Amino acid sequence: MPGSTPSEQAAPREPRGARRKRRTRDKLLRAAMALMADRGVQGVAINEITEAADVGFGSFYNHFESKESLHEALLEDMLEAFGSALEQIVQSLDDPAEVLATSIRCTLRQARGNPQWGQFLVQNGFAGRLYFAGLAQHVMRDLTRGVELGRFSVQDPLVALLQTGGTVIAAISIELAAAQPDNGIHRDARTLQLDITGIPERTSAAILRTLGVADGEAAEIARRPLPDVEFTPAHLATQGS
Repeated sequence: MPGSTPSEQAAPREPRGARRKRRTRDKLLRAAMALMADRGVQGVAINEITEAADVGFGSFYNHFESKESLHEALLEDMLEAFGSALEQIVQSLDDPAEVLATSIRCTLRQARGNPQWGQFLVQNGFAGRLYFAGLAQHVMRDLTRGVELGRFSVQDPLVALLQTGGTVIAAISIELAAAQPDNGIHRDARTLQLDITGIPERTSAAILRTLGVADGEAAEIARRPLPDVEFTPAHLATQGS
């Protein structure tokens, strides 16, 4: 266009074949996420994924070598989007305690807002590669910095890592269950005289206390305002959401 700058000109249109291939791959990823969130990776067969995605069985191998490679790609997409959005939120925070609490609360809020995402995390949260190559890196960075600055007291880094991750995964399970009014958890909680409200804030505060943050301060940090950020990649978002 005369007089227009390169930045104002439209980006080159993606070739039709590439668009079709990308759409098929995205459909396979969305279908796999839904099935694996419900049954885990070992409980899902490739033909179930292709049927749910409404693509031919042979098309699967045009995109992935195996079910495990699809699972790995799905984890990478989830973690990249989640990690990038989380970094935008915490990059301006100086206090390691607030960074960790914010990360935990955002994880729980995302899980409740996107139950399929949350259930996928519950099913795969302690899968070796997902945890140690993904979530654990963020947690360990925050724990290490907190120790270096004298903010946290950690005797055993591995146990602290597992304790934090395990508590968050368990909290996600309760959050997802509490969002379903007819599954009996509310009745069970009343029987046990347990309050299942405010899980993100209470979980964050409890983890900070285990790391040596004083009770009152941990509770205050866990109640600070959070920004509204979307963590799920558009191509993995459930249809109609």
